[in-house]
Amino acid sequence: MNNKEFTSELSRRLGYTTKDTTELISLLIQEMTKQLEDGNIIQIQGFGSFEVKKKTERISVNPTTKQRMLVPPKLVLTYKPNIALKEKFK
Repeated sequence: MNNKEFTSELSRRLGYTTKDTTELISLLIQEMTKQLEDGNIIQIQGFGSFEVKKKTERISVNPTTKQRMLVPPKLVLTYKPNIALKEKFK
């Protein structure tokens, strides 16, 4: 399902116009992004949680050349599914 199909299905179910649904999705994503940038965890009941975690720097080795490289620290977005959702896909 692509973005257009998702938006039209959601608008059909909610009874909103496609334009209103697109705006609603955009506002939701903007707010989620803002909360994650502020370091907050987003928990959606029945779905899971999103969190930004900091990965520490590490040393990586190129298997071909055996050259060691320092990988700098970085922030990564993680998603942990709800237990019930996780069980559905076992």
